Amino acid sequence: MTGRLPDRLAAAGLAPLDVRPTGEGFAAVSALVTLADTREVFAKTFATRPDGDVFAREVEGLEALRGAGLTTPDVVHRDEDLLVLSPLRPRADTESFWEHLAHDLARMHRTTVSDRFGWPHDNWLGSMRQHNTWHDDGFTFFAERRVLRWLPEPRVAAKLDATDRAALERLCAALPDLRPASPACLTHGDFWTQNVLATAGGRPAVIDPAVSNTWADVDLAHLWSTPHPPEAERFFPVYAELTGAEPGWTDRLAYVQLRQHLALMAMFDDDWGSTEAVRSLVAPFRRTGLSRSGPGA
Repeated sequence: MTGRLPDRLAAAGLAPLDVRPTGEGFAAVSALVTLADTREVFAKTFATRPDGDVFAREVEGLEALRGAGLTTPDVVHRDEDLLVLSPLRPRADTESFWEHLAHDLARMHRTTVSDRFGWPHDNWLGSMRQHNTWHDDGFTFFAERRVLRWLPEPRVAAKLDATDRAALERLCAALPDLRPASPACLTHGDFWTQNVLATAGGRPAVIDPAVSNTWADVDLAHLWSTPHPPEAERFFPVYAELTGAEPGWTDRLAYVQLRQHLALMAMFDDDWGSTEAVRSLVAPFRRTGLSRSGPGA
């Protein structure tokens, strides 16, 4: 598949001298490329294009994050088949690196607060559309656009039975009792270690956004709930101190991570345990007649 990249680079007027695959991602394939003019770039493409606006929406997300203070790669070229960016480097997993990133993300979340949830149009989470229709209520937005939105997808429908789906709907109805109300803010939307790199000077930089205005917890839950190096543990207390997070704030993140579990279930047959994670989270909601006070009522 990476063999498509030289032809697509040449068609874009970026003749490659050397193409070094960086491995197949969850949605695209990519390579570090030396161009004929000796520039080093990062390029990626799809075997089958999901839609003509995938890379346009990615560039929009990168620009939004940069405008809010995060470091992102420069865009060298973008068309329907190809995205070319300035190269980044692997991050150095030190506590100071992750502390720096906590400052960057906390600043972005604090300075982009909004009373509206959504984005001007849909964009992409991996190879599937992220639904972003505006809503004034965060609980309704998260339930409808980030959780229940995935239920009709064929793989999710095959993996969850009627009891699972009903329990998930009850969990969504109980969200106001499971986490406090909070405003929307700009979020990266796919914030986990694979999307955190570094500049040549070692500054944290991020890639592959799925931006929207929603709960800050969407970013935090993804990093918290997925494998991360021991040094990244420093990120969480620093972020909490900067944002005034209440004690026990990490307890609610599992419910927010439902969105990512369901997305993985929708995209892949083997979903890295996401189906079992969803079933475990909805287990207390399998009983009928639950009140708004929660599953223990």
